[in-house]
Amino acid sequence: MDRLACGRDPEFARMVGDELVALTVEEVDRWYDWLLARTLGWVIEVDGHAVGDARLDHFNLQDRRARYAIGIFDSELWGKGIGTEVTRLVLGYAFDELELHRVEEYNRRAIASYGKCGFVREGIERESAFINREWHSDVIMGILEAEYRAMSKD
Repeated sequence: MDRLACGRDPEFARMVGDELVALTVEEVDRWYDWLLARTLGWVIEVDGHAVGDARLDHFNLQDRRARYAIGIFDSELWGKGIGTEVTRLVLGYAFDELELHRVEEYNRRAIASYGKCGFVREGIERESAFINREWHSDVIMGILEAEYRAMSKD
C-alpha cells in the first residue's frame, strides 16, 4: 500500500483537484483498479515501491495523437529526474511502438521536465480547471514525432 503510505500531499492534491482529506484504503483500491483499466497505464516504481503513475489516453487514431499524464505522489521524489526519465520512456513507446504523430500534455508542475523531453509550450487554456474552489489555467504543451526523432539522434 505504497500509495496509502504517501498520503495526500497538499501540492499534489491541488494539481489533480483532490480534496485535502485523509486518503483511504478504498480510494487507493479504486485508484489501482482505475489505472489497471487504462489501455496504456503504468505504475511508477522506485526501489520496489509504487510512487506514481503515467499513462497515455484520449487517443485519436486517425490523427495519430494521444494525451500524456504523469503523477508522482511521493513528494520526496519530486525534482529528482524521475518524471523526466519516465516521460522519455513513454515518449519512446508512443513514437516508436505506437507510431503516434503527436503527444500532448497539460501538467503545469512538470513544465521543466517536459521541456527537457522536447515538449513545446503551445498555449494557455484559461481557467480550465476548478480546484479547491478556484479557477486555474493549464499550460498546453505538445511534442511532434519529428521533434522526438531529432532529440533521439542527439
